[in-house]
Amino acid sequence: MNRLLVLLLCLLPTVLLAQSPATEQWVVTTDLWGNPAYQLLTLERAGKQLQGVFDGDPLQGERVGNALRFTVTDARKQTYVFSGKVDGEALRGTADYPDSNNPQARATHAFTARRLPARPAGPPRVHTFKPTTWSNEFSAHRAPVLTVWPGDTVRTTTLDSGGMDAQGITRALFGNPQTGPFFIATANPGDTLVIRLQRVRLNRTFADSLDSIVGRALTPGLAAKAMELGKPVRWTLDLERGVASPEKASERLKRFTVPLRPMLGGLAVAPGFGAASLSTGDTGRSGGNMDFNEVVEGNTVFLPVSQPGALLYLGDAHAAQGDGETSQYALETSMDVEFTVDVVHGKPPPSTPRVESPTHLMALGQGGSLDDALRSATAGMAQWLEQDYGLTLSESAQVLGSSVQYVVANLAGRSVGVAAKLEKARLAGLAPAGK
Repeated sequence: MNRLLVLLLCLLPTVLLAQSPATEQWVVTTDLWGNPAYQLLTLERAGKQLQGVFDGDPLQGERVGNALRFTVTDARKQTYVFSGKVDGEALRGTADYPDSNNPQARATHAFTARRLPARPAGPPRVHTFKPTTWSNEFSAHRAPVLTVWPGDTVRTTTLDSGGMDAQGITRALFGNPQTGPFFIATANPGDTLVIRLQRVRLNRTFADSLDSIVGRALTPGLAAKAMELGKPVRWTLDLERGVASPEKASERLKRFTVPLRPMLGGLAVAPGFGAASLSTGDTGRSGGNMDFNEVVEGNTVFLPVSQPGALLYLGDAHAAQGDGETSQYALETSMDVEFTVDVVHGKPPPSTPRVESPTHLMALGQGGSLDDALRSATAGMAQWLEQDYGLTLSESAQVLGSSVQYVVANLAGRSVGVAAKLEKARLAGLAPAGK
């Protein structure tokens, strides 16, 4: 009897393993003729057998010891065969792909993969992250600084646009160096990343700007008078009174103050495969150097995900900024930031960045001209009304025509931004979509 009991106890783990497949998640990097493609791999292992999903497509295979092999079948019934070996938290091998130009041919590509940590048990966590390096690109190719899960909160810091920290020490190259990227587990292309800005707080008592007016805001006559502009202006930040004032103010500006309203000029996720990394001075559908003065504490930002893990960057903090950032630099400073992330699956992502405040919905359009940005903002708001309120285009036109506000968000970059804003109170009588 005792010997039988011992035998059963020895077999029990094997039985449980057969009943409950072990699930692993990996981020795979495939070298496609020198171009890295990043894709999410989910493996379920029961004994030697493997099944799962690679970049949204099903797979079947097996693992024997550290060697594995699996075949992915896409919607067109094309197959992709991966063979490799596991070494701790890493995986490397070769992938046999169909030739995109010749259906009868195949091509072999090297791949590597890193295993994602399992989600910790218990409630969402709060992470304190102290950066030591910063990025001057919104890039998919930079290694994540931290992996977080939906519901988690991150407390971190940013530099100013010139690369200075809270102590006024230069830590990075000028040009809006960003903190990140943060890898958001479960976020995959086609999802929407939700960033709730819990705290955006000043951590020093000075900011830098210019006595400048951007070229887009100048008439020829005003431009002729502005030739001497572009000199640096240091601002004093009075944290107790909540105001900023020029440090060496002229006689006429000695009593001039502006309310502090800390904001993030830079917030973005990495662009998708085939798109070049975005400079931290530029903007796109995935966010970027948006310089929109509604990216403030208490508001929520929605960005479309184009890479596994989204790869979230933030930086370029401003103590205050007028609409458009017409002085080329706002009140540039460093910041303490706390944000919470979430991921929306199974719903088309926004066509343009969205910001939601307690009182407004805001769709941020960006383009090479104000006309282009205006069109993008209008389309973004129409999509929002269709998705969340079920409005037809005719109904959206009636809402926009009677209620929309347009704000020039950014004039200082290579692209410009326009935000379409709607008061949520005006939509209160509309039933949410699906109700």
